[in-house]
Amino acid sequence: MQTQSSNLQSSSPYDVVIAGAGPVGLFLACELRLAGLQVLVLEQSQDPHSALKQLPFGLRGLSIPTLEAFHRRGLLEDIEAAQRLASGAIKSAAHWMQQTRRPAGHFAGIQFYQDNIDVAKWPWRLPTPADAGVAVDMETLESVLAARASRLGVEIRRGFGVDAVAASDEDVTVQAAGETFRGRWLVGCDGGRSTVRKMRGFDFVGTDPEFTGYSVEVELADPDKLSLGRNYTPTGVYTYAQRGTIAMVDFDGGAFHRTEPITPEHVQKVLRRVSCTDVTITALRLAATWTDRAYQATTYRKGRVLLAGDSAHIHSPLGGQGLNLGLGDAMNLGWKLTAAIRGDAPADLLDTYSRERHPVGAQILDWSRAQVAIMRPTPSTRALQAIMRDLIETRDGASYFAERVRGVSLRYDPGGSHPLVGRSVPDFELLDGTTVGERLRTAKGLLLDFDARSPLQALASRWSGRIDYVADDARDRLGLSAVLVRPDGFVAWASDGAADEEEAAQAASRWFGESAARASA
Repeated sequence: MQTQSSNLQSSSPYDVVIAGAGPVGLFLACELRLAGLQVLVLEQSQDPHSALKQLPFGLRGLSIPTLEAFHRRGLLEDIEAAQRLASGAIKSAAHWMQQTRRPAGHFAGIQFYQDNIDVAKWPWRLPTPADAGVAVDMETLESVLAARASRLGVEIRRGFGVDAVAASDEDVTVQAAGETFRGRWLVGCDGGRSTVRKMRGFDFVGTDPEFTGYSVEVELADPDKLSLGRNYTPTGVYTYAQRGTIAMVDFDGGAFHRTEPITPEHVQKVLRRVSCTDVTITALRLAATWTDRAYQATTYRKGRVLLAGDSAHIHSPLGGQGLNLGLGDAMNLGWKLTAAIRGDAPADLLDTYSRERHPVGAQILDWSRAQVAIMRPTPSTRALQAIMRDLIETRDGASYFAERVRGVSLRYDPGGSHPLVGRSVPDFELLDGTTVGERLRTAKGLLLDFDARSPLQALASRWSGRIDYVADDARDRLGLSAVLVRPDGFVAWASDGAADEEEAAQAASRWFGESAARASA
């Protein structure tokens, strides 16, 4: 993939400084480099490797919006290739992949299954490589993204944790590891305890934890005393996989998280209480704690400083939503920040990042809280679980939960009357053999003109360099005549009849700024 050269002249050495070289920071860096921007990534950890990023604890499922984003940037093939190499290890690490029915996800551990999902409820979807379920470990995902970032020319400095931040109206100064760096913008992708967020005084509000969660790898003297899979008990929840891998939840109000060393004696005490057995631990190989604390920044932007990923929102890892939420932030922010730096963005374009992504984050936090509520070890909660199991086993129930968990229901509110506006664009297969996903790899907008109307071609030419015009029919156009697509793959305007060029022009102006012709007038 080639990068486009930037014609910007800046007094700052970098267009964007990103704090954090996790998946969100690396993916955002790749997005910015597609436009030729100068990007520096500062990462506190010297070594990117960690046992908690590897299997089994590093296993993550990728949602449909995440897979679509990777497909639209040509990353999905790399991730799938890396995933295939580890497929055997992934299957053994995920107890749910060994079931006879193909699971499609879960809500608070209550599974729903692929054979129960009614995809007819999703009329704006077409077959796409992004429909394939992909599970990947965090270390593999980070290595793929880091390799792509390096090929694109992103500068990554490890062992450079942010120590101080100063921002003006023109740029941001960052001190890290005794050095000073300047950028036109700073994006904090430095995790739930974000230094950038704290130093810039972002309000961070939410709900405190109800439990301490444990992820441990142990040797057991009597492993048969534990039941494989996910288990609800009168005192908590535990999931036991082969090879002594255990995840458990202790409803202690989060009291133990990061307060004391995690010892074998403590883990055994909690495991016995949660499992209601007298199981004995003979060795503790690996242990980490986590909670269901759910907090969110009230805004994702303050001046020239922005937040993405866990820096902007934290919640329990139940359901694996956090990684996908952060990668969605990066996909939404990348093209908008690029346009702001290029100087051709509408005045409020960058503010739409927080306006669009904050409600998505808030919804995920509530989704996480709802799962915690149904996991509490009380008789009333157990009764509610039984009702939920009945509902989730129905076709409508499984379809609803699949839509939420997979991210199919994601829709922004960019304005416009057509029901496709604000949704992810279907992966139309054009008659020339290409797909919309492939056409989006340059990170430009697209104007799909299925009827090859010359007025739409003229409209696209007014935004030359920002919108690619495609005059070709699709094998299944879903009754549409034309679609305007943002660089992140979300629909800005659509028509299913005679194309309204004026409405299309208004949408283009809203998302891509002044036309080139008007700007040069």
